[in-house]
Amino acid sequence: MTAPEVTSAPSPEAETWAEREPGSIRSVLHGLRRHPLGAAGGLLLLLITAFCFLGPLFHPTNQTDVDLLNAALPPGSGHPLGTDGNGFDVLGRLMSGGQVSLRIGLLAALFATTIGTVYGAVAGLAGGVVDGFMMRLVDVMLSIPFLFFVLILSARFHADALSLSLVIGGFSWLVSARLVRGEVLTLRVREFVLAAKLMGASRRRTILTHLIPNALGVIIVNITFQVADAVLVVAALGFLGFGLTYPTADWGSQLASGVTYISADYWWLIYPVGGCIVLTVLALNLLADALRDAVGRRADR
Repeated sequence: MTAPEVTSAPSPEAETWAEREPGSIRSVLHGLRRHPLGAAGGLLLLLITAFCFLGPLFHPTNQTDVDLLNAALPPGSGHPLGTDGNGFDVLGRLMSGGQVSLRIGLLAALFATTIGTVYGAVAGLAGGVVDGFMMRLVDVMLSIPFLFFVLILSARFHADALSLSLVIGGFSWLVSARLVRGEVLTLRVREFVLAAKLMGASRRRTILTHLIPNALGVIIVNITFQVADAVLVVAALGFLGFGLTYPTADWGSQLASGVTYISADYWWLIYPVGGCIVLTVLALNLLADALRDAVGRRADR
């Protein structure tokens, strides 16, 4: 008669270590719960996202046909925030512009983080001459004025949401590469990475299975900052007249159109869209700061 197999429960020490692992998702979320400003930023970001994507269901508007007969109307019945110089409902314009800005920001951040994560992980794991050459290449590209180069591309080629996201992400990955490379330099001397090498794991498997999953905390923090930066870049390009073209609207072009009416005191064309930009970037930065503090606090333990 064989003895029953006993399955041992994970020890408290193991659970504590998993909770304190600085790069893990669990440690980041655990630290985020203790950061009230980060929670407020996350809630504000959720409200802005709901406003942009769910708002048109409750306040449908026509954002394609110009209506000069109803241009520059003050807030009133049927138009809670008035209309702009082309007769578009400002509230509906804020929603559609927010959708475009958030989509570009998220897509650019994901594109930049994907490239930067792989590049930084390869450089950090390789080390030596390869690492030095790859990082010097990053330094050279960081010396190129980002906004100036994007302005040239936007003026030379027709800008749409996808191409603008790829251009912004194509320059933003440099910061991600540096962050991930620094995290990999710390992780590659850990016991589980050394054990994987002794067992014959390839570099590709080591990067995808061991290094990147354990650096997800840093990667998520970087994505949040990247989205905020991309939203600001899109707003700056639109304000300077190099952003998206009609009928696509973004917050920057809306703000630029409203500034032309500043002498007429058409406040509804300036303050609402300016407030949306400020609140969105503020929410993303508060959330990113909270995530960064959570990762840093776990790393210090």
